[in-house]
Amino acid sequence: MNRLHLKLFATFRERARTSELEREFPEGTSVQEIWEALKREFPALVSHRDSVGFAVNQEYVEGDYLPGNDDEVAFIPPVSGGVGGDAPWVGPITIGRDEIDVAALEREVGDPGAGAIVTFVGTTRRENVGRKVIRLEYEAYESMALSEMRKLARQAGERWPIVRIAIAHRVGLVNIGETSVAIAVSAAHRAEAFEACRFAIDRLKEIVPIWKKEYFEGGEIWVGCQTSHPPELPHRH
Repeated sequence: MNRLHLKLFATFRERARTSELEREFPEGTSVQEIWEALKREFPALVSHRDSVGFAVNQEYVEGDYLPGNDDEVAFIPPVSGGVGGDAPWVGPITIGRDEIDVAALEREVGDPGAGAIVTFVGTTRRENVGRKVIRLEYEAYESMALSEMRKLARQAGERWPIVRIAIAHRVGLVNIGETSVAIAVSAAHRAEAFEACRFAIDRLKEIVPIWKKEYFEGGEIWVGCQTSHPPELPHRH
């Protein structure tokens, strides 16, 4: 038997009324089979219409992946959305509850070799699909989210000749008009800076395990926009 550490986030956490579980499964049980067992244990998960992603030890995997003893298995709902060993163009990558200082983020990517700095800033808007928004709340699988953010920052520099990239994302409550995410990219020329910045925010919203809960007049809802898993996910047999 393998003893596994199971993690649930956002809407999954709310439906199961728990965020962490310790369970034993026979060797050779796949993460998809573990998810099916959880749905039997927590019937509220059965009615969940969104797709589910899987991660083992903070790396995305396919449903047929076979975790080993003492592995951490996370079930990933659709997402909204200074470390040694990183590529030289990777600047600060942070997740926190404090307000994001966009000007400070831009200073982090400043360089004499940069002729352009492009910044993306995501803020909480007052209306969404006809609903009057009161505030947003973000939740993250922080250790994995930071790892995935650093990966996409490295990928940006591998695809475009940027000088530096920095990313900051908030968790917790974010009020109307406040910044939830900011990305700053510097490059010798503006075209590369624009392309890399757009890639970074698009990729962040596709794969980084950060979820957004929208509070609006009359209710609340988890908002997800994960459209796919990263390519070349590992299999284990």
